[in-house]
Amino acid sequence: MRRQFTIGLHWAVLGLLVLLLAGGVIAEIALLYAICGFAMVAIALFKGLMNGPGPKLTGTLRSAHPWLSWGMYAVLALSSGITLRALMGNGSFGIPLPRLYFVTLSIVALHAIFHLWRHTALGDGALRRITPKALHGIL
Repeated sequence: MRRQFTIGLHWAVLGLLVLLLAGGVIAEIALLYAICGFAMVAIALFKGLMNGPGPKLTGTLRSAHPWLSWGMYAVLALSSGITLRALMGNGSFGIPLPRLYFVTLSIVALHAIFHLWRHTALGDGALRRITPKALHGIL
């Protein structure tokens, strides 16, 4: 159950982030983004990281993997928090929300590239861990 919920939140956050960039900052979408982001962070904080580096990831990248994961959660918490603060009318610390979402999406893209590299170059099934089972046939 946790895995399916986390996978759903993972892809929901990405989709909502893209919608916020493409369609402008719409309060309902921004609120949903913040809720999903905080839910992902809460699951990680209370249950721990769901996946490790995998056996094929070695050296410095293996050691850095949990730190990079926690870094992604920190970015998500910060982005969700600034979004929620702005929605409550308390400002966004002078950061325009579209810029915040662009920077967040840029960091997300680096995260995605890393996992695409793992999945293809190392063949460790990194993408299978975070995609719905219905998509495993095309991976």
